[in-house]
Amino acid sequence: MSITYLEAIREAQAKALALDERVFIYGQDVGAFGGAFKATKGLAKEFPGRVLDSPISEDAAIGLAVGASYEGMRPIIEMQFADFSSVAFSQIVNQAATQFWRTQVPCPLVVRLPSGSTAGSGPFHSQSMEAIYAHYPGLIVMNPATVEDAYQMFLEAVSIDDPVIFCEHKFLYYHLKADALPTEIRPSLPVGKARVTRAGRDATVVTYGALVHEALSAADKLAAEGAEIEVVDLRTVKPLDLDTILGSVARTGRLLCAGEAAPWGGTTAEVISRVAQEGFTLLDAPPMRLNARDTPVPYHPALWQAHRPGAQSIVRAVRDLLKF
Repeated sequence: MSITYLEAIREAQAKALALDERVFIYGQDVGAFGGAFKATKGLAKEFPGRVLDSPISEDAAIGLAVGASYEGMRPIIEMQFADFSSVAFSQIVNQAATQFWRTQVPCPLVVRLPSGSTAGSGPFHSQSMEAIYAHYPGLIVMNPATVEDAYQMFLEAVSIDDPVIFCEHKFLYYHLKADALPTEIRPSLPVGKARVTRAGRDATVVTYGALVHEALSAADKLAAEGAEIEVVDLRTVKPLDLDTILGSVARTGRLLCAGEAAPWGGTTAEVISRVAQEGFTLLDAPPMRLNARDTPVPYHPALWQAHRPGAQSIVRAVRDLLKF
């Protein structure tokens, strides 16, 4: 029986609750309703008093979590959509991110952000905010792209003594499946380590989240044209595994970095900047980046498809890269 990306996150939360009595879940409608996407379905019944509905106040929810972590608890906070976490921005970046540095008391909490766009979700429920939170020291930003990583990285996130922003891509919730959950709790790769998902020799595509699968699809199309593309899944935006990126660029000589977020000041810009500074001599062509268009996410499915990067736009970008 297969398991979806969303079910893996639910199972990871259940495992975390079972393993550690200090863990609790807090968020809007996470209790009897089971959360906006049913990521906590059944958990309130299974763990009475530890899956708690919050008021419609994201700043209050994170404030409570920071206080609970100070007292030794390990809270998991569900934001209904990543976009809404901006209401709690001060609590996340001014309190959670700095708590250890101000007090020497750890702040072990996980903020779950249902991230990225889907057809018809529009500008208010579609943002990819990983680069915003990666800007602030003290925060770890995870972006699992597989069912295995969704499960194992989440359990790792709960065990870490630092605040973790856990970016779950909504498009993967139901579209991505695996045959079974991993038998090991701990991930096959440590936090902060990227994965070479597909080996290649002609160009490197660095990406994360749902775009990993678009990049793999693009690599299949390009293989039919005789081009072997290496795909690197960042897995975490912060910390950034520059060693794996540079190792891949050393093998291929060309780099495309793709991300679903808006281009200005984003993760793709950071990767390109780091490679240009620390791996310039490895490059046989100018590094390129590919992002969503610099507009709010449109509602109409056709406009949404044109707005976000996909396999076809990655193919076009890599073809241009290979021409240099």
